[in-house]
Amino acid sequence: MEILEVEHIRQWDAYTIANEPISSLLLMERAAGACYDWLMNSGYRNRKFSIFCGKGNNGGDGLVIARLLLQSGHEVTVHILEFGNKGTEDFQLNLQRLHEITSSIIFISSAEALHEIPKDAVLIDALYGSGLNKPLEGLGAELARHINNAGVEVIGIDIPSGMFADSSSQGHTIVEATHTLSFQCYKLAFVMAENARWMGTLHILDIGLHPDFLKTIKPVYRLITHEQATSILKKRNRFAHKGQFGYAALVAGSKGMMGAAVLAARSCLRSGVGKLNCHIPQCGYAIMQTSVPEAIVVSELGEEFIETVSALDRYNAIAIGPGWGMRPANAGLIADIATAKKPMVIDADALNSMAQEKELFKRLPADSILSPHPKEFERLFGTASNDFDRLGLLMQKANALQVVIVLKGHHTAVATPGGICYFNLSGNVGLAKGGSGDVLTGMLLALLAQGYPAEHAACLGVYLHGLAADLAAKGMAYESMLASDVVDCLGSAFKALY
Repeated sequence: MEILEVEHIRQWDAYTIANEPISSLLLMERAAGACYDWLMNSGYRNRKFSIFCGKGNNGGDGLVIARLLLQSGHEVTVHILEFGNKGTEDFQLNLQRLHEITSSIIFISSAEALHEIPKDAVLIDALYGSGLNKPLEGLGAELARHINNAGVEVIGIDIPSGMFADSSSQGHTIVEATHTLSFQCYKLAFVMAENARWMGTLHILDIGLHPDFLKTIKPVYRLITHEQATSILKKRNRFAHKGQFGYAALVAGSKGMMGAAVLAARSCLRSGVGKLNCHIPQCGYAIMQTSVPEAIVVSELGEEFIETVSALDRYNAIAIGPGWGMRPANAGLIADIATAKKPMVIDADALNSMAQEKELFKRLPADSILSPHPKEFERLFGTASNDFDRLGLLMQKANALQVVIVLKGHHTAVATPGGICYFNLSGNVGLAKGGSGDVLTGMLLALLAQGYPAEHAACLGVYLHGLAADLAAKGMAYESMLASDVVDCLGSAFKALY
């Protein structure tokens, strides 16, 4: 599924109008009808509505919603932000239709016209849509603040007013929605953490835009969906043996942090790898042998930390970093491991060590995956003033280093060397706990070792990681979830893709 920028969405509307064919007025009717149906099916039947409209096509959607609500017997008051100019053609036509059935239309031309919003009303925000290209100011900003102070439920149409679809809105005045009803596809703004406060719960409504349009474009941003994950997953031959599912090496752990190694090893084995060797410091030998009996344990030189790792050429993929601790010697260890020229998953303290020794980037083997959380990403590549700038930096670095970078978050981003960035839709806040990243590292290692290209391993891995967390959350509160609960649900997550 694609994430489209505003210009592509405009083109999709135009393509639908030309090729269905359908008039723009009827397309507006269809969009508003989808919103009306959502309201009627989501517990808002027989409620009172205050609808706030601008004079663009987003306001036109609001006028049609008002008409449909009035025609079905609802009490509706319409408020129109008035700057003295005529609205779009479709807005004006729908305003004329609305005048024929109600007189409850209030024009807001000054701050004095801002009336108190009834506490029992559902407020529909149809002031500004995704075409907005400058921050709200003057009366528009004052109205947005008035809405936010009203203490009522707010349903945003298309996008919360004041929010930019394709760039950062940090510091702007934005209407704070309880629910956002958008059309046909995700917008980039919807996967950015900085916008979470304003969006509320997002709902994408199908309004029947012509599907053939998508064949004419190549979107840069895409979503990892259940269907995509299913298409990536390789089906197993019933005559297969363990040698066909990869030989993986996990280089992990130190004194006091063997739990990270255990979690990564368990998740790797639960993700289909044929054989796993765990290279650990000597202090962790008994822990690993008893916690993960299915793994082969290689006790390396070094009592409390891994000093050296040998015989890496035999592996199909290698993961490094979980539970290492920060030591100057890590840089040399990474350089030695990289000489094996096997696809690598690089996480945790291996990333932090690379941040201090940038020359190590030049040693990264092909088909490798970096999996930083936002702070690790900042140490590696520098700060960004907002989520959109960070996304640009993420894609730039994936291309420059020719690796896949998995930037972990609520909608984890997978940036590829080919210039495509995927955003994951599975997962929940229960993953916001220590150990979750170690589980993902083990999964990515297993998939790389099985021969999945890095792009596919990353997309499938982050989706299954989130799906396992969603399955775990069905039986417990987010607060109670542990990383080991996610590992325990990996079998069910894989099964859900069959």
